[in-house]
Amino acid sequence: MMDLNADLGEGFGNWTLTDDDALLACVTSANVACGFHAGDASVMRRVCDAAAAGGVRIGAQVS
Repeated sequence: MMDLNADLGEGFGNWTLTDDDALLACVTSANVACGFHAGDASVMRRVCDAAAAGGVRIGAQVS
């Protein structure tokens, strides 16, 4: 089995860096930004909720 991973949740408020929803449809695991260099609480929560709903494994993208 191959794991396809992406770094997600790097947006802040209305500012987006990637299309997290589109990438979640393509990956099997996602590293979600933890808020130090990128991401805010609402973006991180939304990405984690969407990943869990889609069966995508979640990891931390620490900086």
